[in-house]
Amino acid sequence: MTYPHARSGAVGRAGWRVRGATVLAAGLAALCIGPHGAAHAGTTEATEATGAARSTSMVRGLDVSGHNPHVDWKATAANGAAFAYVKATEGVSYTSSYFSQQYNGAAAAGLIRGAYHFARPDASGGRAQADYFLAHGGKWTRDGKTLPGALDIEAKAQGDACWGLGRSAMISWITAFVNEYHARTGRHPAIYTAAGWWATCTGNYRGFGGTDPLWIVNQSGTPTPLPAGWSTYTVWQTAASGTFPGDQDVFNGSLQDLKTFARGDYTPPPPAPSWPLVQQGQAGRQVTTVQYLLGARGASLTVDGRFGTGTRDAVVAFQRAQGLTPDGVVGPNTWQHLVVTVREGDTGAAVRAAQDELKAHGAAVAVDGRFGAGTRDAVITFQKSRGLTPDGVVGPNTWMHLVS
Repeated sequence: MTYPHARSGAVGRAGWRVRGATVLAAGLAALCIGPHGAAHAGTTEATEATGAARSTSMVRGLDVSGHNPHVDWKATAANGAAFAYVKATEGVSYTSSYFSQQYNGAAAAGLIRGAYHFARPDASGGRAQADYFLAHGGKWTRDGKTLPGALDIEAKAQGDACWGLGRSAMISWITAFVNEYHARTGRHPAIYTAAGWWATCTGNYRGFGGTDPLWIVNQSGTPTPLPAGWSTYTVWQTAASGTFPGDQDVFNGSLQDLKTFARGDYTPPPPAPSWPLVQQGQAGRQVTTVQYLLGARGASLTVDGRFGTGTRDAVVAFQRAQGLTPDGVVGPNTWQHLVVTVREGDTGAAVRAAQDELKAHGAAVAVDGRFGAGTRDAVITFQKSRGLTPDGVVGPNTWMHLVS
C-alpha cells in the first residue's frame, strides 16, 4: 500500500513486492503472513482460497500513494470502486505531493475516501506523528464522505522489522498515536497491519481490537488469521494490483454499511469460516494444530507452534502421500485431507489438536489427548456458538470453524 518517499529509510510495500518471496524468507521468517502477501500466492492451495476476493457483490476499493500519480478517478468509480484510502504522510517530515489531488479527486468522483499515515516509529513518537498526520490531511469529519484516518504500521523493509523497538515500546508508540488521534477527532483511527508483524512486534497485544477498526493486509486469498485482539476486520487489502490503480481492497459490509462507517461507529460481521493458509515462517495456534495433526498422521516432529523447515518437510511428505501438490503450504485442500474426525473415547495427537483449539476459543479444557466428557461438552458449547449441529463430534465442518 505505501511507498515511502525517496529520503525514507523504509522501502515499504512496493519494495517488498519487488523482492517477493526472497525477502519474505530472509527478512520476515518470524512473522505470520507478511505485510505484502504470501510467497505461495500462485500455488494451487492459494488459488483455491481466492474465491471470496473475486465476488462482485463485495464493496470494493483501493489505496494509493505517490507511486500512483495519475489516477483516473471517474474511470475508477465507473469500474466499481466505492472507497479509497490515500497516503498523506510519513513520519514527521514527509507529505505526499499527490495527496490533495488524489484525495479530492476521489471525492469528486463520488468515492468515500480517507487518508493514511505511514508509521516511522524510529523517527519520532506516536503522538508527534499523529499531530503531523492531522495537520497534513488526516482529519476526519462526520460528513458521511470521509473515512477515519488510518495508521499504517508494518515491517521496516531493511534491518529490524520492528523499527528498533521492543514490544512494550511498540505498544506504547501505537497507543500514543491512537490516543492523540482520538482526542483530536473523536474517532479511533483504523490500524493497517499484518497478523505476523503484530505477533512479532507487539507480542500479540490485544488492547486495540475493541476500539480501532482493523484494516488487515493478507494477499493470500483470505483475511485470516487476524491479529490478536480483533474478532473481525473492517477493510481487507486483498492484492497489490487488479482492476483499480494501486492496491485492491474490500470493505466488510454493504455500501450502506460503508456510509455508516464513514459517519461513525460500525461493527462489521465476523469473517466467514474458511480454511486458512498456513506456511513456512508462520507461528501460533494454527501452526500448532497443523503439527498435532501431522503427528496424528504419522509424522515425527516437535509441536512448538513454529512453521520451520521440519514442519514444511512433513507437510510435503503428507501431500505426496495423499496425491496433492507438494508445495509445503497447508491450504483448503490439504486441510481437508489432514483433519481427523475425533469424538468421545478417542485419544492421541488429533484430540490434542482439537483441545488446543477449543482452549484458544475460551474453553476450560486440558490439552491431554483424551476425549472425555469435558471435551465433549466444550465441543458442544463451541458448536452451538457457531450455529453448528451440537453433536459433540469434531468433524470437518467443526474443524474448519475451529481453525478459521
